This record gives sequence, structure tokens and C-alpha cells, in this order.
Amino acid sequence: MPRTMSSLALGFAFFLGALTATADEAPWARFRGPNGDGVAKNQDLPVKFDEKSGIAWKVPIMGLGNSSPVVWNENLFLQSASDKGDQRFLLCLDSRTGKQNWSRSLPGKKSPTHFKNTLASSTPATDGESVFVSFWDGKEIILAAYSVKGEPIWHKNLGGFTSEHGAGASPILYKDLVILCNDIDKFEKGTEIPVLFPSKVLAFGKKTGNLVWEVQRESHRACYSAPFILDQPGQAPQLIITSTTAVNSYNPDNGSENWKWKWTFTAKSPLRTVCSSFAADGLLFSFAGDGGGDRQMYAVSLDGDRKNVWQNKTDFPYVPCCLTSGQHIYFVNDRGFAGCFEIKTGKQVWLERLPEASFSGSPVLVDGKVYVGSEQGDVWVFAAEPTFKLLARNTLGETIRSTPAIADGRMYMRGQHHLYCVSKKQ
Repeated sequence: MPRTMSSLALGFAFFLGALTATADEAPWARFRGPNGDGVAKNQDLPVKFDEKSGIAWKVPIMGLGNSSPVVWNENLFLQSASDKGDQRFLLCLDSRTGKQNWSRSLPGKKSPTHFKNTLASSTPATDGESVFVSFWDGKEIILAAYSVKGEPIWHKNLGGFTSEHGAGASPILYKDLVILCNDIDKFEKGTEIPVLFPSKVLAFGKKTGNLVWEVQRESHRACYSAPFILDQPGQAPQLIITSTTAVNSYNPDNGSENWKWKWTFTAKSPLRTVCSSFAADGLLFSFAGDGGGDRQMYAVSLDGDRKNVWQNKTDFPYVPCCLTSGQHIYFVNDRGFAGCFEIKTGKQVWLERLPEASFSGSPVLVDGKVYVGSEQGDVWVFAAEPTFKLLARNTLGETIRSTPAIADGRMYMRGQHHLYCVSKKQ
């Protein structure tokens, strides 16, 4: 090969390699990482770890919260609330050392939540230049933007929030927009008095905070499922939002509705959505449940008719989100079972009880292995394979109800009182 051609080939190979590395090392910039998929590649995380090996650092976190960390380069962001409930915090830590760079706060008040929820359960989103956060002050939702150095950019009061469980919806970013779905209860708690503030999905300009579009949504029960962007060949991107009333597809540029798929519940009352929807192999998967134990999930075709292809009323989670790899769905459910099911048919491949475990945080898929923290303080690791293989049970010793973040060969796991960095890097 002539030298010039050889040089071009080497340069092109280097360029492709750089693209691949960039894709594999995409910033964990929102709840559950890129597009909310919960998947990271080429991370080389330890499978077994404790404070003697595999935990690079452990730092205390001020206050309480279920907010998951997000990471962009050396900046890690997460939310918390003061123990007394009178302050809401946005924290910025150095992702390499755990040292706190800065914190910003807004006043709040103590307000009733579900016993597993907190006053700071929303996860921030970042584009590397700014960080966007949804605060709940106990009465109203405040959407705020800060620079990565902590400088205030804009604050927007979105009005009242009503739910017996408390708030927890997380913003996402799309192009130059920050989008938040604020689904609330239809009635005041314990009454049939309609709530004054309607459910809405809103989009604001990232730089200015100006409202670009808003769409009123049908209210029934407050829902927390994170939106995602659906990309299908030959079609424009779709913003998918799931709630008790329906799964809605919107044009993310202007909020116009593309289509709506209505639930058919067999439970005594319509169920709440917490676990996020996802798409795989031409199917859209949506999940609902309630504290009484009712569960319902549907796999719906994404072609024009949106037919129900299969459903399951017993095994899938209510709160933790699911993962896909190859032709299979992997999950842990609230009751402590790990499962693997076929995407196309819903056929159970395996369903195994993880001893003494229950889950509220969502798992992540890293290099063919599923990592998930339990409410009992263990980080379970099992293989994402059609044969169940438990790889490790790592004890941290404090309740875990958040979802890990993965970046640069590190897993950031938030416990009730500490943030852990799991890594072979010291």
C-alpha cells in the first residue's frame, strides 16, 4: 500500500477508534445515563469489592435524598435535602476524589412523602456546561439552571405539586431544550376536590429558561417514569412519556402529540407508573403498579396499530427500571427477584430470588454484568446471560434506594449517608 494510502487508512482507523471510544464513554448526564438506558461499556469495573479493595473512595453526603448522581468529566452532581427539611441542596463533587466543589441551596419545608421517598429524589441533568435540577420545596416545583461552577443562570417556578408520595420526576435534555414532565394527582389527598394545578410537560430553553412549549396532560395519579427519546429509522425523534392514563408520543421540538396508547388495567384501580418505559426490537415496554402489590406491564408494537404483543401481571418491577441485552430483558423487582425474559415473546428464561433483598433503585448493565444496590445495603452483581449466574454480593452496610452512575471506569453508588466510588483506579 502506498505510504499516503497507508497514512490515510491509519488516520481513518484512529478516527473510527476515537468515535467508538466516545460512544462507549458517553457522559452519564441524566437519570440512568445516555437516553435513560442504564448501559455502559468498556468500564472494567471490579465485580467484588469492599473498603479494602475496589472502593476508591467513600465520602459522607450532607442531608438525605434518593437523587442519583450524574457525571460529566470531573464534575459529579446530585441533590439532597437537609435533615430538618428546611433546605434543598444541589451538590457538585470532584468525580475523581469525592471532594465537594460547591453546594447551592433553596429554602423548603418538611412535607409528607412515602416512607421510601425523600424531599430530594429528582436526578439532575447536565450538558457539561450547565446543570439542570428540579427542586421540590414541599409545595411547588422549581426548575433551575446553574453553571458547572455553581453560578445561578435561571430559576422557574412551575407551580404546585400534589401527591401522597411526594415529588421525584427528573428533567432530560434534548437539543437546546430542558424537558420536565410534571404529572400530579387529580384530586387533593383523601378527597374528590380537583387539584388546582394541571399535569403538564414543559420545555424550556437551556440557556435562557424561556418557555418554548408546554402541553397539558390528563391527571390521575402522580407518576415518576422518566421520559426518553425514541429514534426509529425513517421517522422523526419522539418524546415518550408514560403515566397512569396513557403512553404519549410527542414531537420534542414543539410538543405536538403524535399518538397516544391507553392502558387497560385489570386491577381494582388505575395503577401508578414509576419504572421507566423503553423500546427494543420494535416493541414499547411500559410498567405500572401500586403499593398493594398489583403489577401490570405491556409490550406494545411500535408500528401503526400499536397492538398488545404480550403482557405480564406478576413478575416485572413497579419501581426499579429494566435493562435489555441481546434478545433479553433483565431486571430486579421490588420483592427481590432477578429475572431474564425474552423480548419478543415474554417467555421466562429464569427468575431467581436474591436472598434477603428488596429493591427501589434501578440496576445498570456494565460490560455484560448487572449491578444493583438493595435496600439492605448490598450491591448484587449477576451476569446478563440466559443462564443465571450470581457473581457477587458486596456489602456496603447502608440502605441504597438510588441508581448508580457509570463513567471513566468508575461506578458511583449513593447510599443513605455516603457516596461510594467503585473502581480499580485508586
